[in-house]
Amino acid sequence: MQEQTIDLSGDCARCFGLCCVALPFAASADFARDKPAGTPCPNLRDDHRCGIHARLRDEGYTGCTVYDCFGAGQKVSQITFGGRDWRDGPREDARRMFDVFPVVRQLHELLWYLTEALTLPAARPVHADLRRMLERTEALTRESAEELAALDVPAHRQEVNVLLLRTSELVRAGVGGGGRKKNRRGADLMGARLKGADLRGASLRGAYLIAADLTGADLRGADLIGADLRDADLTDADLTGAFFLTQPQLNAARGSAGTRLPESVTRPVHWAA
Repeated sequence: MQEQTIDLSGDCARCFGLCCVALPFAASADFARDKPAGTPCPNLRDDHRCGIHARLRDEGYTGCTVYDCFGAGQKVSQITFGGRDWRDGPREDARRMFDVFPVVRQLHELLWYLTEALTLPAARPVHADLRRMLERTEALTRESAEELAALDVPAHRQEVNVLLLRTSELVRAGVGGGGRKKNRRGADLMGARLKGADLRGASLRGAYLIAADLTGADLRGADLIGADLRDADLTDADLTGAFFLTQPQLNAARGSAGTRLPESVTRPVHWAA
């Protein structure tokens, strides 16, 4: 298998609006109202498209703008369930689809990390192991709905994480600067004043950076896997070479035209506003 053939971008045209039905949300700063799991969002149209997609933030659905299924929606819709619409079959079939979707979404997120790891030259010593894990994880996404529902995702994630941790060590070892040896894994940095901080090569895995001031911070070569960047200010920050940074993380943050980004992500449209 060639890792570049794996579809890791959401394709709503090939999905039956699974994220708008299967997942729950609660009235909060991210969502304008409550919605239980398995119930269609009131904004979901008959063609499985969002009726307010162009104005989600204005309507109070910021949470939708920072969500990404990493291609799991079309995998479940077209592969696992063979193109069957959840609206057309028995309610039990719909429930099975809704149960499987979050499982495949987690696997596709792991595929995203593994795929990025294989693009990092410094991780070459573990590329063979990463490629084998990529193939194994992709094979899991193609199992039956029953097998997927019974899958121990945390156990598989732990196996993948061993390789991702090794990848992080190899990449960060080649990054200069004062942050290289900083391990802030899981650190509580909510609202932290880190303006202009030297965080080159730092491990910020799972760190809570909610509303942190990272204006002008140097995050080159930092490991950002799982870091919570909601409302973090990345204005003029340098994230060149930062890795394991996903588009949803970036969409949840604030930034500017001066924010320098790795090639794996794109500048959020709302930053311009």
